[in-house]
Amino acid sequence: MNAATTQAVALLQRLIAIPSFSREEDKTAEVIQQYLTEHGIPAHREGNNVWAQSKAFDPARPTLLLNSHHDTVKPNAGYTRDPFEAKIEDGKLYGLGSNDAGGPLVSLITVFISLYHRTDLACNLVLAATAEEEISGQGGIEKIWSHLPHIDYAIVGEPTLTDIAVAEKGLMVLDCIAKGKAGHAARDEGDNAIYKALPDIGWFQTYQFPKVSPTLGRVKMSVTVIHAGQAHNQVPPECTFTVDVRATDAYSLEEILATVKEHVTCEVKPRSMRLRPSGIPDNHPLVVAGRKLGKKLYGSPTTSDQALIPVPSIKMGPGNSARSHSADEFIYLTDIEEGIQSYLQLIENL
Repeated sequence: MNAATTQAVALLQRLIAIPSFSREEDKTAEVIQQYLTEHGIPAHREGNNVWAQSKAFDPARPTLLLNSHHDTVKPNAGYTRDPFEAKIEDGKLYGLGSNDAGGPLVSLITVFISLYHRTDLACNLVLAATAEEEISGQGGIEKIWSHLPHIDYAIVGEPTLTDIAVAEKGLMVLDCIAKGKAGHAARDEGDNAIYKALPDIGWFQTYQFPKVSPTLGRVKMSVTVIHAGQAHNQVPPECTFTVDVRATDAYSLEEILATVKEHVTCEVKPRSMRLRPSGIPDNHPLVVAGRKLGKKLYGSPTTSDQALIPVPSIKMGPGNSARSHSADEFIYLTDIEEGIQSYLQLIENL
């Protein structure tokens, strides 16, 4: 490993050793802030979010945000290793959060430090190591957005094999209620709410939104939870069900919700309208630079803090998304080395 990768790996080992579940990231925030300070970089903190800006910050230039998260999910039952033991074996660094998103995070921090004093870049740099990404919480990137300098575009560090996600599906969860009338099942009385819900459930299964995103495909709707009834001999007066909606950049969440309400008879309430689909123009400097480097461009079906960043952005980083949240999570050391190099080349080609 070269010196930059060695430093990044050492930082990641420190972070892995500290439990940092969502909303419990205070100790890793301390480590990140201290690490930047040790490198002569003034770092700001709000909650469990840490950010800094490049030394030669010039308001006349555009500003690029380098963002990744330091919270993790809780280890699943399949772990055979200590999730907080950052052990290196056969070129792999094991540990909870090593892949999602420790590798991308320490790669971005390393690149930010290396470019901190540079005055010849096409853009200013702002680094933000944020919290609560795994739960889409409001104490993460949203909490500090108003404290940051004006941001023009962003790189969101997530494990993508250093390919570039130029679009990302949004998420909207709908709580639906079909209402009937209670009655005794033995008699011809009542109005069965399950039967009233069935046509709406069937609509969610079969409806296809006409517009198709060139990068993300179609909007996908899935009924995932259903509850009704309390006893075998009682006609249920209410049937509730939940719909998972994966939105594309072809529609706004408001347009999707309006279409749903137009076609179903049940009550429909969205839990949130925050996690919006994202896309970036094909001629944007980030996309042009990525294409110049030979990076694969694709649309991502999974959500990240990209959904909460209201400027053009790409999602990119070392590691493999398929290993995220898996038992005995790991990242290859060569992934981190490639991540540092890819981020550096991308920024220098803007």
